Amino acid sequence: MYKVSRFSPLVSVVRHTVITLPTPINISTWWNFGSLLGVCLVIQIFSGLILSLHFTAHTDLSFYVVIQSFGDVYYNWWFRAFHANGASFFFIGLYLHIARGLYYGSYVFKEVWSVGVVILLVVMASAFLGYVLPWGQMSFWGATVITSLFSALPVIGSDVVIWLWGGFSVDNATLTRFFGLHFVLPFMVAGLAGLHLFFLHDQGSSNPLGVSSDYNKVAFHHYYVLKDLVGVCFFLGPLLGLVYFNPWLLGDPENFIEGNPLVTPHHIQPEWYFLFAYAILRAVPNKLGGVVALAAAVLVLFYMPFSPKTSIKGLSFYPGGKSLFFSMIGVFFLLTWAGSKPVEEPYVVISQVLSFLYFAYFILIGPVTRVQDKLL
Repeated sequence: MYKVSRFSPLVSVVRHTVITLPTPINISTWWNFGSLLGVCLVIQIFSGLILSLHFTAHTDLSFYVVIQSFGDVYYNWWFRAFHANGASFFFIGLYLHIARGLYYGSYVFKEVWSVGVVILLVVMASAFLGYVLPWGQMSFWGATVITSLFSALPVIGSDVVIWLWGGFSVDNATLTRFFGLHFVLPFMVAGLAGLHLFFLHDQGSSNPLGVSSDYNKVAFHHYYVLKDLVGVCFFLGPLLGLVYFNPWLLGDPENFIEGNPLVTPHHIQPEWYFLFAYAILRAVPNKLGGVVALAAAVLVLFYMPFSPKTSIKGLSFYPGGKSLFFSMIGVFFLLTWAGSKPVEEPYVVISQVLSFLYFAYFILIGPVTRVQDKLL
């Protein structure tokens, strides 16, 4: 019995993935976010399944079902608060994971990086669809504004919008298909995460020094398993604190009002994790240009594996590159701030300047590090 279980394909995969996997001995805490994102994904799928058992995708019922389930279903408030705040922590982990990859040059592993960017896109789509489901004011008008952007596409734009809506306005058909897609996409993310891990284990992990670590590796278990478990505890602490003490801190008060197509909120804005892209969208006066800039804000990550190569992976030994990187981090936070402000001066001009600086980073980082290579 022992021999059968030991050499079964499933046990072999698990063994090579989390036990005997050769791992660079010098990777830091920044490499913990991959496992933390896996934990977040499991939390989101499980809590979402529980919430779906008591949800009705209908414009006349959704808002009231969500409110009623707070009092009528045991611990439904906890699952909803955990699901909503878990999404925010998921994006915190995603953004930190991407920032680590940009700083330490993980994008040189083209397959790993490309699948990771696809995961980001699918998670963003799933988060947007989920935000619409409670059918509050910001949910309804957010869905209306974002889906209307597709009308900027030449020739097919209007047809795409009608297809997304399932009619000539955001209505019951829209909510039904958004619920179906929101239910399916997390499982697609799980499949992509498996592919991401497959390529990662095939090509190996990077490390803070950016040099080959083939001769300086240890088995993943037990040191890195315990290290990841400690990281999970530190990650879940603030999440649980938010759930128990201030569960709606990151939400919008407008979403506690039922969606009304006759009353437009004074200031329509998405959740905080989309604000940087929203600011870039508003920075371009032309509608089609804004849509292109919005898409480019994320799709530009696909360019990184093809940027000019450097002698050493990452920016640890490139002072100019490090200055550019931390400047870009500052620009990202400022874009998030600008996206939360009304569409008026001086916020429009500020968004335009910050958008230019955001894209300038991806253009300049390669040449700047190459120049330092030649100087050294």
